[in-house]
Amino acid sequence: PLLPTSRFKRHSVRCASDRQQLFNRIAPVYDNLNDLLSLGQHRIWKRMAVSWSGAKTGDSLLDLCCGSGDLTFLMSEKAGADGKVIGLDFSKEQLSIASSRQYLLSKACYNNIEWVEGDALDLPFSSGYFDAITMGYGLRNVVDKRRAMQEMFRVLKPGSRVSILDFNKSMQPFTALFQMPLTIKSFSCGKEWMIDNVVVPTATVYGLAKEYRYLKTSIDEFLTGKELEKLALDAGFSYARHYEIGGGLMGNLVAAR
Repeated sequence: PLLPTSRFKRHSVRCASDRQQLFNRIAPVYDNLNDLLSLGQHRIWKRMAVSWSGAKTGDSLLDLCCGSGDLTFLMSEKAGADGKVIGLDFSKEQLSIASSRQYLLSKACYNNIEWVEGDALDLPFSSGYFDAITMGYGLRNVVDKRRAMQEMFRVLKPGSRVSILDFNKSMQPFTALFQMPLTIKSFSCGKEWMIDNVVVPTATVYGLAKEYRYLKTSIDEFLTGKELEKLALDAGFSYARHYEIGGGLMGNLVAAR
């Protein structure tokens, strides 16, 4: 397998440069804003996503669009000392923070983590290598969702699962009405005024109002649960199920190869 040989390795990234630069800029306050805007609930949802992945002791695991590493660290705890975990992201600043957290947390099992700056559309790994994959708040930000799903299918072992946590684009009027921006990468399409009057003012305190207004433009591009299931099945997965969580505000796609 084409695995990184150092703790932090770079591969070519062909993503939209503006998105890459945006997440580099928000990296220093990413975790603080996630906690603030979700009231800490994102940590519960991330544990659920890892549980749905089926990751276990000794596995080789991949966390795509890993950001500052929340899901990666949880996957590391599942894999244990005998396992291997790769955290991949297109933002070198996010990866730098993730690597620093790995050092500061200094948990024994976290030695099984390696960080890779790479492209979710062109994964630098051999086919059929990973036992499970997670992706938290990343699918909506890739420039080609179909290609990203195909790449996840390619690098997964037969019978293994991918677990993708993201915003739930509800088609129910009641849910859509009260949807709120719950993480930096997950914004509501139900009430734009929440972004303008809650998220942007909060981001302004951190000097990031422009970045949050930019992210709002990606909302309309996201997929419903049914569309996500179809996306996975079209990519070759034999099973796909989208679960609504957090009162229907969030969603988690589970797909088996």
